[in-house]
Amino acid sequence: QVQLVESGGGLVQAGASLRLSCAASARTFSSLDMGWFRQAPGKERDFVATHRWFSGRTYYAESVQGRFTISRDNAKNALYLQMTSLKPEDTAVYYCAAAGPYYSGSYYSQDSSYNYWGQGTQVTVSS
Repeated sequence: QVQLVESGGGLVQAGASLRLSCAASARTFSSLDMGWFRQAPGKERDFVATHRWFSGRTYYAESVQGRFTISRDNAKNALYLQMTSLKPEDTAVYYCAAAGPYYSGSYYSQDSSYNYWGQGTQVTVSS
């Protein structure tokens, strides 16, 4: 079993930065694809970024490319999302998710590929 707990959300002004953290309780953390998704009110949950366990590669949604950075610390069982130049349209509940262990599929941007989810943390960006 994998348990994920997000933290770091809050209310900020447009242009500000925030760093989200996800603490994972998993002996196999280094073998998990770790991702961030977000869901705005009345909208579907969308892919934000992922950090793949095997290659170490990162992938981003086009809407956050160049502004957000996903990283992980396998020694600490932690996942991070550094968000800069925040915009009001980034307002959403942000979820940490894990796929695996040893997920090798290509559908890392689809939430159906992830089998573990955190409870979410609210990020609100005011204009």
